[in-house]
Amino acid sequence: MESLDRPIRTWIASEREEEVIAVVSEISSGNATLLDVVKSLGKYLTAEEDELRTKGVDFLSLVLSKCPAEKMNRQSVRVLVAFYCGKLEDTETIVPALKGLVSLTAMPDLTSIDAVEVMKALINHVRMKVLIQSQRFTVYKIVDTLIANQRDALKGMGKEFLSGYISLAEGEKDPRNLLISFAIDRVLLLEFDVAAHVEDLFNITFCYFPITFRPPPDDPYGITTDDLKNALSACLHATPLFGPLAIPLFLEKLTAGTPITKRDTLKALDVSLPVYGASVARNHARKLWNSLKLEIFQPTDIITEEAALHTTQVLIRTIYSADDSESPSDKEEVHGLAKEACDECIEVLREPEKSQAKPAIKVLCAFMSTTPSVAKHTLSRTTPHLVKLFLDPDEMTNRGPILRLLADFIVASRDSMSKDSEVLPAEDDVPLLSYKDEVLGILTVGLKTPSSAQPALDGLKGMVTTRGLLTDEEIGFVVHNVNELLQKEGEESDEVSDYALNLLTVISDFASNHVSQTTLPLLFSSLPDRAPPRDAQPERLKYWRTLASLTRLCKQPDLFETLVVRLLTKLDLVCVPPTTAVNELESDTEPSAAYAHSLLRTISDVLAAKVDAGHSDVMKFIDRLVPRLYNLFIYSALMSDSTCMVATDPRLISVTAHIITLVVQTLTAQRQEAFVAVLFSGYLQGDVHQLADGYQKIPTDKKFEPLAPDAPGLHKNLLALLSAAVVALYKEVPLPCPDETTFLDTLLQWSCLCTDNVLQRDAIAHTISSVVNKRAGGLSSLLSEKADRFWTTQVADPSVPSEKRRHALCIWIWMTKALLVRGDAAATNYVNRLFELFDDAEISWDAARGVGSAIGTDKVLTKRNHAVIKVTSVLIMPYHIRADTDMFIDFLLPLLLRGLDLPDTEIRAAIMDTLFTAAQSGSKENNVVSEHASTLVSTMLKNCMVQETPSMRVRTAALRFLAILPNTVRYDVLHPYKATVIRELVKVLDDPKRAVRQEAVEARTNW
Repeated sequence: MESLDRPIRTWIASEREEEVIAVVSEISSGNATLLDVVKSLGKYLTAEEDELRTKGVDFLSLVLSKCPAEKMNRQSVRVLVAFYCGKLEDTETIVPALKGLVSLTAMPDLTSIDAVEVMKALINHVRMKVLIQSQRFTVYKIVDTLIANQRDALKGMGKEFLSGYISLAEGEKDPRNLLISFAIDRVLLLEFDVAAHVEDLFNITFCYFPITFRPPPDDPYGITTDDLKNALSACLHATPLFGPLAIPLFLEKLTAGTPITKRDTLKALDVSLPVYGASVARNHARKLWNSLKLEIFQPTDIITEEAALHTTQVLIRTIYSADDSESPSDKEEVHGLAKEACDECIEVLREPEKSQAKPAIKVLCAFMSTTPSVAKHTLSRTTPHLVKLFLDPDEMTNRGPILRLLADFIVASRDSMSKDSEVLPAEDDVPLLSYKDEVLGILTVGLKTPSSAQPALDGLKGMVTTRGLLTDEEIGFVVHNVNELLQKEGEESDEVSDYALNLLTVISDFASNHVSQTTLPLLFSSLPDRAPPRDAQPERLKYWRTLASLTRLCKQPDLFETLVVRLLTKLDLVCVPPTTAVNELESDTEPSAAYAHSLLRTISDVLAAKVDAGHSDVMKFIDRLVPRLYNLFIYSALMSDSTCMVATDPRLISVTAHIITLVVQTLTAQRQEAFVAVLFSGYLQGDVHQLADGYQKIPTDKKFEPLAPDAPGLHKNLLALLSAAVVALYKEVPLPCPDETTFLDTLLQWSCLCTDNVLQRDAIAHTISSVVNKRAGGLSSLLSEKADRFWTTQVADPSVPSEKRRHALCIWIWMTKALLVRGDAAATNYVNRLFELFDDAEISWDAARGVGSAIGTDKVLTKRNHAVIKVTSVLIMPYHIRADTDMFIDFLLPLLLRGLDLPDTEIRAAIMDTLFTAAQSGSKENNVVSEHASTLVSTMLKNCMVQETPSMRVRTAALRFLAILPNTVRYDVLHPYKATVIRELVKVLDDPKRAVRQEAVEARTNW
């Protein structure tokens, strides 16, 4: 057929793919068949010239690989099978014939007879050792396809197939081929009768154990060591017939292998022993235990030790699981390896102070999570032995080590129980129940001695967390004894107090009543009603410790409520003392302020932990905590003109603001709306009685108007408490004022005219930023005309004092940040305004820092504060800023170069990142960094040396910049520095940090 002859002739001459596609198109359209192709190729398929014969078969295989399966019929498949099998006998055509068989064996019309013929041809004519990797891979692919589609036919071949495949797979070394070979091996071991060939299959799989392959850098095939290890592991445990052959090999690797080999062997044993079965495990139990014992008692590293313990558990389970399932109620004593190993470990524990006692208890702990019979035997031998040792007068000095061993065993016993927390375990399923009294008794005794108190606490923690072990009364007994421990003073008690608090914290999670009734009164009673004087360091240290203890203990709802009530009472006593103490207070308020700060910080820290944990009770403290705080601070501000008030301290206001924010965050939008109405009524209209509900009586003859131009500074400081609530509002919650734009404009002007300190300025900036971020849609006039006027009159006007300009610039930066975070289009204009200040001598550096601050993170515009945050805008923000920077880069470069000499490493690294972006964005012919190449090269070389620059981030940034220069700056510009750079970068190749060395290699290569 001319339509076939012409493209065939052309392909023979040129080997272009177009001719193959043309022939396939003829077949697909029904104008020709594959047999027609064979006929047209006839003279090539039978040519005497080797090259023509090879090309003919290769062309047919290419057509077959692209031919639709539906165009193949039974006759075509049969003819092609015979043809290709014949071509396997010809050494010149074997490679293209294998390609054809890959496609042919996947055809649905291939029968079992064809599969057997193909397999026999492979076995008889293919010699794997003379084929390259890709050709061997083709052979494995054919076998894999036949096993997947014609498995029964291959099973019918019996010994011929298995022995033939073994001969094909023997000696394979390439990892790509091994992956598919291991997959084939696993199927054979699982589904074929391999009893007569076990040793041969063992040889072609276990010869690769352990895998030592390490992929080359940038391996295009992506084959990892773990890929090969997992594939081989699946073969190692595919059949129990491997057991008698594999165990000796595993023992050999355990004895003589490296730590990595040992770990691989232990992992292999973990998955293999259950498959090999109890009989094989029992026969090799003593040898396996001896090898495992060596890794446990004389470990090379902790990872191998843990792996050996796990393998020991697998070995015990394998041996005894069958016995337990056959006679679950059997009360007879355990025999065999478990008993012998347990006895060995108990013998070691006779000297609990020796180093070998620790690995011995680890083995016994591991036995607790094996089988019920072994666990009961281990428990019955270990617990009485340790109790007896503790009570032995001759072992008094070793009580600490004994309790450490017992504590570890208690934890292991607890962990061996069912993890189903919904079901209370039966008495028989609680391991330590029969020894509870004795163990609890010696642990309680252990608390009395400093050397044994810590392990005793760990043991008690294990007991109280064991479900169904202790009664509520016994838990109360534990709490009582731990309380006594907390009351002890001295350095030794300080060491164990952390463990004691940890235990009480755990108990408070499920039995908080005991902590509430006994522990908290003890702690609260140790807090003074008045602050200790400056020179009373021990008393101050004592209340710090007490508050730290309360911080850890009081996260549960009922405990936190008690904490709030008691600490607010203390706070009122400290901040508003009785009349008799006022004169003393006026002489020195610092101790009282420090004590009050600690009280508030305790509430803040616990509250933050509760918010992190998602506790639902936080929101109720909008009624029980927040009004009390406003009451105290507004009262103190109003009374401060006649009396020295502790609560006017800015540090107290800051931590209180954080408390308010945490509570308001958790409220619903409806509850926030109700609260903010009361809040604004107090701050804007002076009606504070509903807002500031508490113990202190707000004087009616004094006004609270913090936003008034003539308001006292102590009143204005409390704007921080207004801001604290506003920043946490949902975007749906409007400000309860006639017009938000007017209100924010008033704050803008007020911030420039009336603020006295950073606390007040931050409060205004955070309020404006939060409202702009959440409600920008309704603030168009503020963000355009009013903001322009603010910029022109307060920021850009050089006649305004520089300090005031900086304050106004801070407000602008916060507005910029608010718009950037929400992805608002107006942000570009705000950013560009900042760049306009870069040539202003007075505030250029402030503007430059403001650009960085605008794209930095903060604690105001956060998801928790319900800010409008678009992830994409946050991601592209730095690039957006950098794009704008390009307009000013000529001016910026001298400033940036000066910045590279600053001591602040973060600033230097940021400047280098900016220079990197600037260099990257330019072309070689017109790059902005070219004229500063000399300075940049010398400065970057200096900054990449570890002796000159300890900061790893700076060294890495400098090297990244050096690496990009050859790609972005002309050769003639950089050539004078080439020798120096290459010589200096050699020194960086010895940097202690691998990441820096990698950057140095890349930079030196580029140069």
